[in-house]
Amino acid sequence: MKITVLCLDRDFYSKDVFTFLQNEDVPHIVPVRKHGEELKKILTGNHSRYDRYTMRGNGTGEPVELTLAIDVQYHRGRNKKHGNVNLGYVVHGIDWNLRKVYSIYKNRFAIESSYHMRNIVKAKTSSRNVVLRYLLTIISFLLKNIWVALKGNYSARIQRGPRTIDDDLFRFDCFRIFVWEGIKKKLRPITSVAVLRSLG
Repeated sequence: MKITVLCLDRDFYSKDVFTFLQNEDVPHIVPVRKHGEELKKILTGNHSRYDRYTMRGNGTGEPVELTLAIDVQYHRGRNKKHGNVNLGYVVHGIDWNLRKVYSIYKNRFAIESSYHMRNIVKAKTSSRNVVLRYLLTIISFLLKNIWVALKGNYSARIQRGPRTIDDDLFRFDCFRIFVWEGIKKKLRPITSVAVLRSLG
């Protein structure tokens, strides 16, 4: 298995991490932290571009040379904002156009959302059996994927042009309740017990 690109969040923005990733030749994308006047100057402009930046850290060890991919986007009145924003990313081992760098990194949040939704339906266990824990994880991902497939097949608007999914028609919480009610109907759990005496 080969890593196409490793997407890390800002918590990994450090000289030690970049040095390690470069030495191991791991392709990666990490958003820039705007520290210092030099970086602020680099991240100011009107055109998307590649640039270079030397990270010196805390003054200890050798500095590390970074390649910055800077994608410039214009607000165009969105959220009552105007002008542009320079989105900077530390990149290594990739040679993509700047909008692709932005898109690939943005899509990592879909992965995080999937893990969050998986945790909602993942069965809880205190077992240390790796096989059992892995099985429960696979089932939770399967449930999430079934919901995505159902929503894609039955919640798409009938219209010309791009396919549009109405997310409000079939929420994940609704699907989760349907599954739970189906399990209860199938297994018929005990909902009452006999008593030997009444409190009256």
